[in-house]
Amino acid sequence: MGVDLRQVVAGILTITMFVMLGQMLHRDYFDAAQEKIQGDSHDIEFQGSKVAVEDGIVRAIEGNKGLWMEDSHELKPCWSISQSDEAVSSKGYVTFSLTNGPEYHISQITDAVMVAKHLGATLVLPDIRGSKPGDEMNFEDIYDVDKLVKSLESVVKVVKKLPSHVSLRDIAIVKVPTRVAEDYIKEHIDPIFKSKGNIRVTTYFPSVNLRKSSRDAETDPVSCLAMFGSLELQTGVSELVESMVQRLKTHSKKSGGRFIAIDLRVEILEKKNCHETGAVGSKTCYNAQEIALFLRKLGFDSDTTIYLTQPRWDSSLNILKDIFPKTFTKEAIMPSDKKSKYLELENSEYENVIDFYISSRSDVFVPAIPGLFYANTVGKRIALGKPQVLVPAEITGTSGVPTDYISPYISKKNHLAYSCFC
Repeated sequence: MGVDLRQVVAGILTITMFVMLGQMLHRDYFDAAQEKIQGDSHDIEFQGSKVAVEDGIVRAIEGNKGLWMEDSHELKPCWSISQSDEAVSSKGYVTFSLTNGPEYHISQITDAVMVAKHLGATLVLPDIRGSKPGDEMNFEDIYDVDKLVKSLESVVKVVKKLPSHVSLRDIAIVKVPTRVAEDYIKEHIDPIFKSKGNIRVTTYFPSVNLRKSSRDAETDPVSCLAMFGSLELQTGVSELVESMVQRLKTHSKKSGGRFIAIDLRVEILEKKNCHETGAVGSKTCYNAQEIALFLRKLGFDSDTTIYLTQPRWDSSLNILKDIFPKTFTKEAIMPSDKKSKYLELENSEYENVIDFYISSRSDVFVPAIPGLFYANTVGKRIALGKPQVLVPAEITGTSGVPTDYISPYISKKNHLAYSCFC
């Protein structure tokens, strides 16, 4: 049987094209300044990076420098409030506080709403407490009160203050596990509520993962509403976050305004449990040098803009800045007239909120540290249609493919958010 020389040549050209494409993706071969030329052309996406095929030649699209993945469509709530979910009047009250940062606030508001709803109680607007004694703020200092009240009005009544006739001695303190279910409330909390008339809920966290479980197949719509539809930043804080996001985008002109947010806090990295390895031998936390190597091996170039959740610059971060000079902490990009209020106070709640919402808005999020910040940031990003979450790992060899490191929360669609959005 003869060999068709034309088929051989065509095969060689095809292989050559894919080799060139692979080199450009893995070795950062993109030429961001390449102008489109006349002729037959079309745009394609390959492993999350847009390239143009023009007259058989693969070129980078201008402004797409680096292995950036596009946003997906913003998901819509799947939950609906039925008549049985509607608010029921009650003389009793449920009080609680928001503590330990926004990643905990989301779970705490959800559990308190669930308890108040299934008890038929009135919910009292929470205060916000920091990690240090005396760190107390009003709810409206960070969050939008009207948004909370309006979003929950169909399922639970919310009042701003506990009535003066209610004595603190009449309030029983009740601990509930996060993601508390209706059955638990009926069995363990309802008897106490009926006896005392008023309760104070504190949430504890047996687990910090937000993976779906079998009981989440039909997630309580009240839980979905509270978790994803009740907390919104008040105007001043929201405008500050937006201004900082825009500054990061300004630094990222060569990559189309895209930037990476990394949850990397030196204080946590120095803790003993951050040096332990998982069941399969993988690390649980990654330092600045390891994160820098991870991103470079994925193809992000030295011009990439990076935002760190680290409160203030630490010398251990210098290696990251050496490799990615456009690496910033909040003190470097916050408007100077805002620093006295948001940075120079002992209270760190503002800083935690800024980190959480910038991480939710970034074009890529990299959790160097596991925990609830990671889990709830992913949930927020899923709702916003931003699935670009890369979990660090030690990459053997000289390069890696970003899609191999997408968070299992997203690649397996096993995050609780997928029970609430579609």
